[in-house]
Amino acid sequence: MEALLAGLRAAGEPTRLRLLALCAHGELSVSELTQILSQSQPRVSRHLKLLVEAGLLTRIREGSLVFYRIADGHESAYLARTLVDLLPDNDTELSRDLNRLDIIRQKRAELAENYFQENASHWGKIRALHVPEADVEAKLLQLVGPTRIGTHLDIGTGTGRMLELFAAQTERGIGLDLNSEMLAIARTQLGGDEYRHVHIRKGDMYNMPIDDATVDLATLHLVLHYSLEPTAVIAEAARTLKKGGRLIVVDFAAHGEEHLRTDHKHQRLGFSDREIIQAMEQAGLEVGTTDALAGDPLTVKIWQGICQD
Repeated sequence: MEALLAGLRAAGEPTRLRLLALCAHGELSVSELTQILSQSQPRVSRHLKLLVEAGLLTRIREGSLVFYRIADGHESAYLARTLVDLLPDNDTELSRDLNRLDIIRQKRAELAENYFQENASHWGKIRALHVPEADVEAKLLQLVGPTRIGTHLDIGTGTGRMLELFAAQTERGIGLDLNSEMLAIARTQLGGDEYRHVHIRKGDMYNMPIDDATVDLATLHLVLHYSLEPTAVIAEAARTLKKGGRLIVVDFAAHGEEHLRTDHKHQRLGFSDREIIQAMEQAGLEVGTTDALAGDPLTVKIWQGICQD
């Protein structure tokens, strides 16, 4: 009863309801929320603090930035979702907030898109500066094993390296990416006869043109840290898996290398085990092994999720 009353008190104010509605659409920083609401940062921060204390929002610190998203996984999270669902779709103020949110998202996407276009031709070299790629690939081959793979889906395929790595044991490979220049490079890399079974498609990782339960292996290789909504990406990947299918996420452990955000447009400074495991469990996956490959200055983590349905 006390938790319910605390949640209702926290949400029972117009600005806090607006914040709750916005954070239900993804992770947002204080500065982004301030822009959307056209209120001072101290005022917005106070409202956010109350919502976090009531369990309605989750606070995530990444380097110098703090992000907020709607809570999940407990009774207060259910209350938060219920309150958001009860908000009227035709409310003028909420509609204006969501329009401003779309502008924020568009700006984020444009920054990432510009970076990819500028660096598409030497993307592999840039990635190699951050992680020991050969070690990661050797570990992936070991984890997947030598068995045949029916359909391999590589999400955010970039230059198509993951498709190339598993091509010899794959019956059908599909690489999805939203960047046309990256797709052009992938098609060039995979142009030989030995890759005729590999297909490159333009597609959004939040809404993939892939049928449910059709994929045996899905990979997210150093992609998730560019995502605005990593939990949604994992859920979308899980949707495509057959029973017994695997999702393998390769990304950085949580770190404080702030320059990666400014210089290389990373949306997230890595991930904790808890965050990825929770996202996989919410997507209905059984969590498998977790591996770590220490680098300098970044550690690469490999998480596995298995579809049981």
